[in-house]
Amino acid sequence: MRLDTSQQMRTDMRMRMAPRMIQSMEILQLPWLALQERIDQELIENPLLEDLRESVAPEGQAEEAPAEQEEKVDETEVFDDWDNWDTSGEMHRPSRAALVEESDRKHDAMQNMASRPPSLHDYLSEQLSFPDLPPQVRAVADYIISNLDENGYLTGLDIPDLVRMSAGSVTFEEAERALRLVQKLDPPGICARDLRECLLLQLTPETPCVEVLRVLISDHLDDIQQNRLPTIEKKAGLSLAEIKEGLDQLRRLNPKPGARFNPETAQYVVPDLIVEPDEHGEYQVRLVDEHTPQLSISRRYQRMLKDRNGDPDARAFIQKKIQSARWLIESIEQRRNTLLKVAKAIIAHQRDFLDKGPEAIQPLKMQQIADLVGVHVTTVSRAVDDKWVQTPRGIFALKRFFGGGTVSADGEEVAWDTIKQKLTEIISKEDKSKPLSDEEIVDELGRQGLTVARRTVTKYRKALRIPSSRHRKEF
Repeated sequence: MRLDTSQQMRTDMRMRMAPRMIQSMEILQLPWLALQERIDQELIENPLLEDLRESVAPEGQAEEAPAEQEEKVDETEVFDDWDNWDTSGEMHRPSRAALVEESDRKHDAMQNMASRPPSLHDYLSEQLSFPDLPPQVRAVADYIISNLDENGYLTGLDIPDLVRMSAGSVTFEEAERALRLVQKLDPPGICARDLRECLLLQLTPETPCVEVLRVLISDHLDDIQQNRLPTIEKKAGLSLAEIKEGLDQLRRLNPKPGARFNPETAQYVVPDLIVEPDEHGEYQVRLVDEHTPQLSISRRYQRMLKDRNGDPDARAFIQKKIQSARWLIESIEQRRNTLLKVAKAIIAHQRDFLDKGPEAIQPLKMQQIADLVGVHVTTVSRAVDDKWVQTPRGIFALKRFFGGGTVSADGEEVAWDTIKQKLTEIISKEDKSKPLSDEEIVDELGRQGLTVARRTVTKYRKALRIPSSRHRKEF
């Protein structure tokens, strides 16, 4: 056996992203509210971070300068004092444990955060306050409530299932009573096992044309979904006028009674930027950051870092937290600058959108903005992600201003959003007794100088949630 020893040289190129760069990209991608939450969390976790809005300078002393005007601190230099004295007048050097304890005290502030809104389970459970309710029935009712889906439906469970799961401790009648009890709770329609039952549970003797509604819901939901009104007229023996009146009332019922308790359905849009015309009619862009904390690094802890005779663990802890604080402050400032540059470039390109309305939007790609601003296209993507802008035309997602397009008969570029707008206008003006097919819409767009494929019309019609011609037909 022969053993050879040799040396080999291998070039291995790998892309490694520094933690500072990763944090900068994360901060850039955050919308305004999420950025506020991130800053608040950092203020809790990092005792060296200060919000200048909350700090009050002692009498006779000037307030500390904002972070961006703060002098650069060399961690290797030494200051003469610590500015940290105990009541006896002797200089006190805090240990790392003391610094961590101060950080923990900031965490206690989280205990005062607003409580979450009541869930569907909480809301229903609070209504089960009947003093004469047997324990078995209450237990089954609680179990039913805990198994409702986000829309308030009881799926995958029925009365025989409830009896079987109780191992004989609950009778069929008790399980049925518990089910009916939950179905009588607010909101109406809750605890249904399908759409038909959900709608029927919402009917009361006071509901207008309630008998017609019972017939429509019980026997003709499929016909309603397919817009087969003549079929309903023939099978149910109802007049077309009665059916239409019933459908008007049907649209007032809620097919998802539990959805309003879903936190995701209760989100509010807060703009990250505001666009306003100045006295010369030019659009000015500004960030919504007047309530953003003005971050600074505590000078007291900076001086502590300068004392070479201090606790080494404490100095290491301070140095780490100072670095973290600086990265955060610089990332926030970089986010501000990048977002403003990108937004200004977008608004300049889409001036017609602001002057004339959404129908005047121009085709725009992220690469165009990246070239104008001088950044990578992924930076533009992160900058506009989940960001909203308030304009004189309303509040829009920044992504709304991007999109491709087609070329009109006279060679002009037309954005796809303009095509959607034209499609909506054509359908709104059609004869509803003879609605246009997708092919006929293509022909009408062609007469307006816009060449669009039928599959594109179908795609956009569905995206706009416009039904097909058969479902748009009115009798």
